[in-house]
Amino acid sequence: MAVATRSGVSVERLWVSAYETATDEPESDGTLEWNSTTIVVVQAHAGRKVGLGYTYAPAAAGSLVEEKLAPLVEGVDALSPAAAWETAARSLRNVGRPGIGFCALAAVDTALWDLKARLLELPLVDVLPRVHDEVPVYGSGGFCSYSLERLREQLSGWVDDGIRRVKMKISREPERDPERLDAARTAIGDGAELFVDSNGALRPKEAIAWAGRLRREWGVSWFEEPVSSADLEGLRRVRDAGPGGLDIAAGEYGYVLADFRNLVGAVDCLQADVTRCGGFTGLLQTAALARANGLELSAHCAPQLSAHGFCAVPNARHLEYFHDHVRIESLLFDGVLEPVDGTLRPDRSRPGHGLELRRAEAQRYAVR
Repeated sequence: MAVATRSGVSVERLWVSAYETATDEPESDGTLEWNSTTIVVVQAHAGRKVGLGYTYAPAAAGSLVEEKLAPLVEGVDALSPAAAWETAARSLRNVGRPGIGFCALAAVDTALWDLKARLLELPLVDVLPRVHDEVPVYGSGGFCSYSLERLREQLSGWVDDGIRRVKMKISREPERDPERLDAARTAIGDGAELFVDSNGALRPKEAIAWAGRLRREWGVSWFEEPVSSADLEGLRRVRDAGPGGLDIAAGEYGYVLADFRNLVGAVDCLQADVTRCGGFTGLLQTAALARANGLELSAHCAPQLSAHGFCAVPNARHLEYFHDHVRIESLLFDGVLEPVDGTLRPDRSRPGHGLELRRAEAQRYAVR
């Protein structure tokens, strides 16, 4: 039974699991290679309802939830996720907030917000609260490891499905990129927007030279992490020297609020990942910071959570419909949203975010 609190119901327990799934083929970007992805899932129980949250992080994030965060969250008011967030975030001081600490917090926070919405029998998007009914998406993949045929197939497939913005990875082998960019632009036609992501592989002078070419030769309008997001001065140099019509973006590796504050003045658009920046509570704080500084905020990955979270962001630009996460979320959860006319629209007929873990199917991928 739930313990009585001011609202009448408390969080009874957190259940943690983790799953590792192989990619459909080897993948790489400008700086890394990988062939699997791990997702840590947290389920928060209270009053016969179960809220579900998750983060894309090593399984060790689940151990951190169990060891450090669960004892603090169990017993708290189930209708006050932001209060639980404050307590849990403070507890991570000596653990280290940036990185795995805030990934673990994100999984807990997203579960608690979903739990609150289910207890109230409201869609999560209306509890956060909603300022948009939908969020535009862009297709994201185009890995450096892809053949030209696979690159063309994936990008053109999104455009054919009504997604008019697509992103590809570049800068692993810069000498190959002109051919890859030619293939991408031909495949999607002149009417779709082409985005690129270097994942921090370039140095500032290289990135500045590429910025001009990308805009001039291929009509690229979004250049993500041309240099490392830790190189704030380098990002600023690229942004200031880049051509009109080409936005410089970064922020996917932002965890605590200071990470995003440091990027103000260095980018044209901030990014935030709800599974890294401390969940929905951290996302709303980040959105307020961006808005106060005249910046839009773009959602990095985790499309099923981001769809709800970014409908609550007044200054939302778009949402990354990332190939790997689309596969994983469709594989592990029932109730996933699919783009319609290039947008994700939360299902307001269902309480919470509407996702349910396919426990039997997921068990084959379990790593904890």
